Parts: sequence; C-alpha cells; structure tokens
Amino acid sequence: MANKVTKREVINAMLANEVVSANEVWVNYLENELAILDKKAANKKATKTQEENIDIKNEILNVLTSEGATVTEIQGKSEKLGSLSNQRVSALLRQLIAEDKVVKTTDKKKSYFALAA
Repeated sequence: MANKVTKREVINAMLANEVVSANEVWVNYLENELAILDKKAANKKATKTQEENIDIKNEILNVLTSEGATVTEIQGKSEKLGSLSNQRVSALLRQLIAEDKVVKTTDKKKSYFALAA
C-alpha cells in the first residue's frame, strides 16, 4: 500500500518543477493554496480523543524508564493505563516512537518499550 500524498506535498512538488516555476501565474496560485492550507492548519482544534491521547501519552512517558517494559507491564504501572485496551496503548506507543520519545526493542517475539535517550 502506497503512502497517501498530501495536497501540500503535491503543491511543493509542482513548485519545484522548472516548467511550473517559470510561470508566474501558476506560482502565485500555488503559493496562495499553500497559504490557505497554513491558515486551515492554524485554526484546527484537537478533537476530544486527541486531547485524551495527549494525557495518556504523558502518563505512558511518566511510567516508562530507560529499561524496557512490555505493553502489559506498562499498563500494570498505572491505574489509568490499566483501564485501556492493549491495542490503544500500543497505538499510542507507536506514535511516541514516531515522535522519537520512545524506543522499541524486540527479544524472542516480545516487544519492549523504553524512554529514548
């Protein structure tokens, strides 16, 4: 499955094209479209779930140490995390890995998560 291409990526690719960048009308139009995207992004509020996830991710970071722990062990360290499903905690851990806040190691088919150095 290919990664989804965003409108911003398409516009930036078009602006990088020599033929497009030589046409002032096209460049002005594309730069205006980028400005509209920026304005929309600035006015966008986080959803209720996104707000909750921020709190949960902070809780995960609070219970993690530099030593590895499994998802189940992480959930056992906090009542708040214990009430969540393994899938939700795993999904939030993947987000923290993408943000370079957590590292994942695998040993004998078990995944361990620890704070990033």
